[in-house]
Parts: sequence; structure tokens; C-alpha cells
Amino acid sequence: MLYGYLNLPWWGYVIYTLMCTHITIAAVTIFLHRCQAHRALELHPAISHFFRAWLWLTTGMNTKAWAAIHRKHHAKCETDSDPHSPQILGLKQVLWEGAELYKAEAKNKETLERYGKGTPDDWIERNIYTPYSSRGFLITLAVNLFLLGIPGVTVWAIQMAWIPFFAAGVINGVGHYVGYRNFECPDASNNILPWGILIGGEELHNNHHTFPTSAKLSVKWWEFDIGWLYIKTMSMLGLAKVKRLPPKEKLIPGKLKIDIDTLSAVINGRFQLMSQYTKKVLMPIFKQEKATVEVAGAIGGIKTSLIRDDSLVDAAQRENLEQFLDQTQQLKVAYQFRKKLQDIWAKTTATQKELLDALQDWCKQAEATGIKCLQDFVAYLQSYTLAMQA
Repeated sequence: MLYGYLNLPWWGYVIYTLMCTHITIAAVTIFLHRCQAHRALELHPAISHFFRAWLWLTTGMNTKAWAAIHRKHHAKCETDSDPHSPQILGLKQVLWEGAELYKAEAKNKETLERYGKGTPDDWIERNIYTPYSSRGFLITLAVNLFLLGIPGVTVWAIQMAWIPFFAAGVINGVGHYVGYRNFECPDASNNILPWGILIGGEELHNNHHTFPTSAKLSVKWWEFDIGWLYIKTMSMLGLAKVKRLPPKEKLIPGKLKIDIDTLSAVINGRFQLMSQYTKKVLMPIFKQEKATVEVAGAIGGIKTSLIRDDSLVDAAQRENLEQFLDQTQQLKVAYQFRKKLQDIWAKTTATQKELLDALQDWCKQAEATGIKCLQDFVAYLQSYTLAMQA
């Protein structure tokens, strides 16, 4: 039959294609990414096997290779060792040749051995999915031809291109090039859109790089992660168990001292804390003083350099920022205190007592500046703690 067993109207082919590609995206984000690569949740064996079979049929991707490459990406992000950084390789190459970059890195035995531990290694993985990765493509093509007829070839081609373009290209490329950032983590990750639907929630890429082991990718009330909706539904049905979520800010009214609990919250919630420092200290002073300063470069660029992690600010941007800060005494002090605060959790060899002393000393010095925004932030910090979510 020319139009297959189903003999669908034109819009039926569209719905069929969207449904199949969306299941593939769900399998990638829930099984490969959040479950396998980051261990953010556990899935019922039936769900895991379904996702593995579906991915074999529609992508041919190997679980161990995918998890290993993604873990290496996080470990080596925006360096020459990153398998697919557009900051290093250029957006054009990652966007349009992302699948080729993945295939090349999948041949790196060192990557697989070092970063691929803990992924499925059962009979079906060793005897079917890995050695016959391309056979799944052919089965899917045969099914499409039977159900959809000749148009099924076009649907199949779209299915085969979906993950290479959207996952390997858009997420790895655009997600490290343009968008908005909730948190200033030390890489170039961005949230592409606040509504994670088309790519299963992976649009919220800056959130993910900030909290890589979280099963939930949305953090703001106005953000939506459809992958999280599916995980919550499966959890209610006993088919998934969430292991980790982002820590949540909690303030203790009346608490007026910096103690061990404060130190723990500052270190574990440092990205949320620095976001609050930007909001409560840097931006109010910046808005107040920018009108009184002669600016050599674009004011937006200086604002970005002011809040961005140092590793993401180039020499020219740093020079413009320093010239701006030299004309704004309060903002310069606030910026210096931001760096001093970051230095506290960067002291990886310091003892707990040394870190606590450093934080308490930071607060005393910040209060002594006489800058109200800094003094208010110290009061906020004294009541700051985290409610860890399971």
C-alpha cells in the first residue's frame, strides 16, 4: 500500500512524527542524561528497558558512550578536552556537526573507561545493542514503511536527524553560546528558553550545569521542565525514585551569627548565594552609579563582566570593567568583596575552622565598609541556610 496500513491524513503524519521524536527526547533526557550520566534518579527496570530499546531503534546510541562523553563534557567544560564546546570549536561546527563530534569521541577508549562506569552491561547490551547498533535503524524504517507507506521514509529521516540536531547540535551548541543565565557557574552554559518542552527540559541548560546532579532542571517559578513532569508522574506510579534536587534557600528569622550551619549553606548553595549577592549588592550600586561614570565600552558589556565568573571574562572586557570600577568607589569595593567571598569556598585545602574564621572575618570587614547594601547582605547571610531536597 502506497500510504501504509494506517493510511493517515497529512496531519496524522505530523502527529505521528512529533509523538515518536518526543518519546526519543524523553528517553534521552530522563534515561541517558538524568538517570545514567548523573544518577539523579532511579528508574524501574521496565522503564529503563523500554527507553534502552527505544533509543536503539531510533538513535543507535550506546548508553555507556553517551554517559561517558557527557560526564567528560562536565569535567572538562569549555577546555580543549571538552568533546563539544562551541567556545573552543565554534558554534557552527557544534551545531551542524555535533553528531560527528559525538561519534569521534565515542571511539576514544580512554574516555569510555574513565567516564563510562556504572552503565548497563547485561546480555542484551553486550549482544544486541552494542554490536548491532545500526540494526535498530533498519527495524524502525521497516515499521514506518508498513504503517505509513512511502511517506514513512520521510518520517524515518526526521526521526534519525532529530537527536543529532537538537541534542548534539542545539543543546551542546546554542546552549553554550546564547540565552539567559540564572547562575554564574564557571562555564558558558545558558538557558535557551524558560519553557523546556521541545527538547524535554534540556533547554534549561544553565540550570543543569549549575546543579548537574538534580533530576529537575527548572529552578524559577516561571520555568517549565516537561521532563520533570514525566519524572514526577512516574514517581507517583512507583516507576521512578528521585535522588537529588537543587538545594533550596531557607532563612531563619532572628539568627544573628555566622556558624557552621551558615558555612555549610554558603558552600553548598554558593551559586544561589552569588545570584543573591548580584541582586542585593552589585546591581543596586551599579544602577545608582552608572549614570555618573564615563563609559568607554557598552554599559551592557560592563554589567555582564561585573557579574560573570572571571574565567569567562576576556582581557579586553576585564580592562573596560577595571576602568569603570576605578570611577565608582562603592561598586569597586562591592566587587572586591564578591571576589573575597568566592575565595572562601575556593580554599579546598583549608580546615572547617579556617573557612568559618574566613567567613566571619569577611562579614566583619563588609559591615565596616559602611556600604548599606553590604551591611544588609551580612544580615541576610547570618540567617541564611539551605533546605536540602531529596
